[in-house]
Amino acid sequence: MIENLITSRTRVKMLFRFFLNSHSKAHLRGLADEFGESTNSVRLELNNLCKAGYLISTGEGNIIRYSANVDHPLYPELQKIAHKCLGLDKIVDNVINRLITRIGELDSAFITGDYADGKDTGIIDLVLVGKLSMQQVRGYVQKAEKMIDRKIRLLVLSAEEFEKNKKNLASETALYLWQKD
Repeated sequence: MIENLITSRTRVKMLFRFFLNSHSKAHLRGLADEFGESTNSVRLELNNLCKAGYLISTGEGNIIRYSANVDHPLYPELQKIAHKCLGLDKIVDNVINRLITRIGELDSAFITGDYADGKDTGIIDLVLVGKLSMQQVRGYVQKAEKMIDRKIRLLVLSAEEFEKNKKNLASETALYLWQKD
């Protein structure tokens, strides 16, 4: 869908990589390897996006790291586009919002793994924390999977289980979708 609007495949990959998660950082060679593209095509897109102000670059030794410019006026809109293209908005609408309104025992919901790192691999790792059972959640997740044409790998934890496993989960990048006030 977005490929029809943005004709550069490399630029689309960068949109997902940097705008799914505001904490995502990468360098030229790492992106070239990840995307299976030449360093020249990646460099060209990085330069274009930096020049336009969508990305910022910071030198760390002899490596330049790139990240999304969260202060850019279009950052929230670009993040929404990336989330919609990958179906994260459908997960929020069809899983999280339904759990909140019908069950009301959700403490937080976040994504880990490749999607939290900005990589579209087709499998979304969704973690739900609260007083929920897999049986309560599974139906909502299956409906969302059909809508977004991606597989959702689900982990449901109680608040106590989450506290026990916080260190293990903290080692991964987490993209928070919802958190109880």
